[in-house]
Amino acid sequence: MKPFNVYPLQSITPVKALGCYVWDDNGNRYLDLYGGHAVISIGHGQPEYCQAISQQASTMGFYSNSVQNPVQVAMAKKLGELSGYEDYNLFMVNSGAEAVENAIKLASFQTGRQKIISITKGFHGRTSLALGVTDNPKLSAPVNTVHNTIFIEMEDVDGLEKALATNDVAAVIIEGIQGISGIYEPTTAFMKSIEKLCKTSGAMFIADEIQSGYGRTGKFFAHQYAGVTPDLITIAKGMGNGFPIGGALISPKIEPYFGMLGTTFGGTHLGCAAGLAVLNVLESEKLMENAMRTGDFLIDELKKLKNVEVRGRGLMIGIEFQYPIKEMRKILLEEHHIFTGVASNPNTLRILPPLSLSKEQAVYFLKSLIKVLVKINQHEAVSIN
Repeated sequence: MKPFNVYPLQSITPVKALGCYVWDDNGNRYLDLYGGHAVISIGHGQPEYCQAISQQASTMGFYSNSVQNPVQVAMAKKLGELSGYEDYNLFMVNSGAEAVENAIKLASFQTGRQKIISITKGFHGRTSLALGVTDNPKLSAPVNTVHNTIFIEMEDVDGLEKALATNDVAAVIIEGIQGISGIYEPTTAFMKSIEKLCKTSGAMFIADEIQSGYGRTGKFFAHQYAGVTPDLITIAKGMGNGFPIGGALISPKIEPYFGMLGTTFGGTHLGCAAGLAVLNVLESEKLMENAMRTGDFLIDELKKLKNVEVRGRGLMIGIEFQYPIKEMRKILLEEHHIFTGVASNPNTLRILPPLSLSKEQAVYFLKSLIKVLVKINQHEAVSIN
């Protein structure tokens, strides 16, 4: 047996990682500006995180959700404190797609409705309901195309109002910042329109913060820049720093009952120990502040490049060129030893490093990027502050 071949693989075999760096099997060191799809939030091999997992694993790694779990309670409490959602409840799962599935299910339970409004070019996962609200038919098998979803364009308030006026919509789901499509942020006005129209129509407001949450933008959640309060918030990726956990933050107006939701591996002792350690390190090392500070520096410098559009906040950055970035990424990886990410737009480079990225590491990337642009005859040499 061998792995099911569904991933295009780079010719790199990482064997060790620490902080913002990974090393391959030949001893070469790479600057990680992608974090494995924005998963590595507090840095590879962070000592407090590793100790917490090791200690919990040696004590008790797993029991079902049918017993008391003080680690899960402690994690939920800390998450509420850092995110500003202390009065919300947490349902833990294993992945972002599961978080979306359960958030949509809760919205349907709460409203008794079936329709969902989603934003074009968004991505919410690869399970059935998550695919149903993801605007990419190439990802859906025939069995996934049965969901009652209305897609509207980002910023189309008139379309949103018209779709909600029928009063049969369970929820509106939107990413805090669209990630895979190329780092697109909804305006404050649009987010406030979603919040207002959901309230008047009785629909639930779901913010998908799976990629844009957990401090990546400088605030705990990207939607907090717009000053809105969703009914449900989905989380994953940076939540476990590589340990597979996800969850949904649930408004106190949604009342639980036994059997309403369920999971075997969501919220295990080991997963919660990893998640609690991530939150503690985010706070103690002031990583949200660092993400904003280093991200602002990167964005300001990148905007000095000619014929380039720079989007994003904090350390969630999209750099759109006027040509495909495939060759650029290859040179960055092979000659400058820098991992970067792609988007569904072939011209956009995505930057999603650990939130511990330093200014010095950011400068190395900027200088390397300029060298690559000069090499492929797309830019003149410039200096970096």
